[in-house]
Amino acid sequence: MPHDHSRIWIVDDDRSVRFVLATALREAGYAVDGFENAADALAALHARGAPDLVFTDVRMPGDDGLQLLQRLKAARPQLPVVVMSAYTDIASTAGAFRGGAHEFLSKPFDLDDAVALAARALPPRIDSIDADVETTSATAHVVGTEDLLVGDTPAMRSLFRSIGRLAQAPLSVLVTGETGTGKELVARALHRESPRARKPFVALNTAAIPAELLESELFGHEAGAFTGATRRHVGRFEQADGGTLFLDEIGDMPLSLQTRLLRVLAEGEFFRVGGRELIRVDVRVVAATHQALEQLVADGRFRADLLHRLDVVRLQLPPLRERRDDVPRLAERFLAAAARRLGTATKRLSKPVLERLRAHDWPGNVRELENLCWRLAALAPGDSIGVADLGPLATGTPASGGWEDALAAWARARLAEDAEGLHADAMARLERVLFETALEASGGHRGEAASKLGLGRNTLTRKLGPSRRR
Repeated sequence: MPHDHSRIWIVDDDRSVRFVLATALREAGYAVDGFENAADALAALHARGAPDLVFTDVRMPGDDGLQLLQRLKAARPQLPVVVMSAYTDIASTAGAFRGGAHEFLSKPFDLDDAVALAARALPPRIDSIDADVETTSATAHVVGTEDLLVGDTPAMRSLFRSIGRLAQAPLSVLVTGETGTGKELVARALHRESPRARKPFVALNTAAIPAELLESELFGHEAGAFTGATRRHVGRFEQADGGTLFLDEIGDMPLSLQTRLLRVLAEGEFFRVGGRELIRVDVRVVAATHQALEQLVADGRFRADLLHRLDVVRLQLPPLRERRDDVPRLAERFLAAAARRLGTATKRLSKPVLERLRAHDWPGNVRELENLCWRLAALAPGDSIGVADLGPLATGTPASGGWEDALAAWARARLAEDAEGLHADAMARLERVLFETALEASGGHRGEAASKLGLGRNTLTRKLGPSRRR
């Protein structure tokens, strides 16, 4: 319902945004004022009093939207503020919610959605997670360049908003998604943006630890608890006290340990293996899985009560094939990270390469893209990455399709680029691969390698060149 006496302010240095949003809100029955910067809005606040709702952009000359949010909430703690930005990432969304924003609105947005959001923000709201977030104080935070949980698709924007809200709430979170989608990055973001950020973040892949050792890894053990236990071991729960414990592949946890985990989640206390001292901890648990836990429950392999305890809030990560527009940005981040580690210049992706990357289905998700970028950073010649450097990915040929298919894919890519000297280049590459592989298989013995290739030793030595002669 429109609020005839509700006043809404729009603070944005983009005149067109102010105009179209103000027009839509006025048509809905609201009184609207616009300001092009935070200073003008704050001056109006002191001169005229607070409005009923504020929409503010993040990036503006002078004080940005998050600084304005902090000042508005300091002056009027109950004032609902909607933060808008075309640059959606964890830093902006979490900073907005941590500062008390009512909602985060990604640009470009649907005007009907904005009007509906105004209607929801203006009536009195019941206590909820949102209310808890609104009363927290603003704290500056800068995401490091190694933060690779990025994306600008609707699914990722929704994920960032959820992380921003949940970071402040002491709730268990279950992160689901295919292998390689970045579930640990979500857990780290929840920890980093939470009041627990100065305490430990501890990660454990339950599928990577043998079942007989997993209990000790989680809860620790006393000296003499079992054969080989020569001294006390502090488990992951104690290590994470005050912070966050990330349990990856929780679906692989043995049933016998699920009971112990359930008690810790419910009571916050446990005994070390072989111990009598009751250990109390304050740990937020974020669990992750690529499996359907409901099916595991139906199969009798996972406790239903544990699922309910872990699944207070669920965050679903989309596979990379469902957010192809994020691929170029992710690839650039990975290439930059690889260049820093390798001490080299950051390689650029050509337009045809970007098209190939967008078209790929990425069965290995973000991890597959990361691995590809590291290989390209280390092996691709020159500063610009061409289609030929992608190998089988150039035409979508699977790596398991045989070396002839891989060679054909490479040739097609080079021909599409009108490459010159293709035959000589192909023969040189083929010989180099054959010679290097034969030498590796023969332990570096040139005579044996030459015999395997059907060549004379002198021929192999000559073709290897000075750098490989011994």
